Amino acid sequence: MAKLILRNKEFEVKAGMTLLAALKKVNLIPESVIATRAGEMVLEDEILKDGDVIKLIAVISGG
Repeated sequence: MAKLILRNKEFEVKAGMTLLAALKKVNLIPESVIATRAGEMVLEDEILKDGDVIKLIAVISGG
């Protein structure tokens, strides 16, 4: 399992899926967050590995 953390919420997803698929599975809009693992940015097509902890940072956009 991999873990996605956004603010104080945690979501567990299966390892082996892409970050994009994982975000959609937990109903998060991919464009609304920046994903990081150990301080490094994670791209949407990256495959999540077992034990990954992905911190999600909400992107604020004005208009």
